[in-house]
Amino acid sequence: MLTYRAFIDTLAARFRQAGLSYGHGTTNADDEAAWLVVHSAGAAFETLPELLERPVPRGVVNRAARLADQRIEDRVPMAYLLHEAWLGDHRFYIDQRVIVPRSYLAELLRRRLQPWVRHSRIRRVLDLCTGSGCLAIIAAEAFPEALVDAVDLSRDALAVAQKNVNDYRLADRIRLIRSDLFTALNGERYDLILTNPPYVLDRVMRRLPEEYRQEPVMALAGGRSGLDLINPILQQSADYLAAEGWLFMETGHARPAVVKHHTDIRFIWPETSGGNDCVLAVQKESLQPARRPVQTPPRSPAKKRRARSAAKPGRA
Repeated sequence: MLTYRAFIDTLAARFRQAGLSYGHGTTNADDEAAWLVVHSAGAAFETLPELLERPVPRGVVNRAARLADQRIEDRVPMAYLLHEAWLGDHRFYIDQRVIVPRSYLAELLRRRLQPWVRHSRIRRVLDLCTGSGCLAIIAAEAFPEALVDAVDLSRDALAVAQKNVNDYRLADRIRLIRSDLFTALNGERYDLILTNPPYVLDRVMRRLPEEYRQEPVMALAGGRSGLDLINPILQQSADYLAAEGWLFMETGHARPAVVKHHTDIRFIWPETSGGNDCVLAVQKESLQPARRPVQTPPRSPAKKRRARSAAKPGRA
């Protein structure tokens, strides 16, 4: 009798032997195998302890084995194979039109961005580079009185975001907008801007594991310094924030580069599970110095299109 426990152990051993890379929802072979088997069984993950000593139906074995083969042979992230990704308790539909969501901003949103933001003041939210729409949805739930604009340059990403917005029944509160950063916003003002822009350095892009190469390049690549989109967002956000409004931006581990190029801005670096160098927070009044141009290489025409989604390599 093949139990769920034995089947998960077998798949995990195969994943380890294949030398897979993780970071698209799990961080190791055991969790990856468990996710695959539970999904193939159509069960909730919380029920796994109850399943472990039960026999695995043949249909579940066949489905999971087929997906495991694809995971190993094609190095496709599990989130794409299963068309699902999780941020905390939130499940999102995912396919290869968007990056797999994995954002430290979700952790902060679950705390309503406390202690910096007074949630009662939040009436307008902008999610810049929304990708699958995950942060826009979490923000809409964190601030139930707010209207949210979710912006992305990619039509494909916005199509996926629309599905997720509809699944969460938030179409009356989340507006999807196609725009290259702020260009289509026509002077709107927001109490809160959230953004998880591309920030992976060129030299890091060149050595990414195959799993990360399955994701849209425009959602990852941040240029030579990683600041291709970070800098213009910092320079322009003050013009789109209401008085006392806040910008929260995920920067990966780019804190040294951001601080070096913006020495006259006093950033706050909230603590997350990734440390205190992954997300910056800054209020409108402190952003005024960022309007001055900084000396970074100009973006190429291809890089100018990289206004997109919520997440980067190296975290789950």
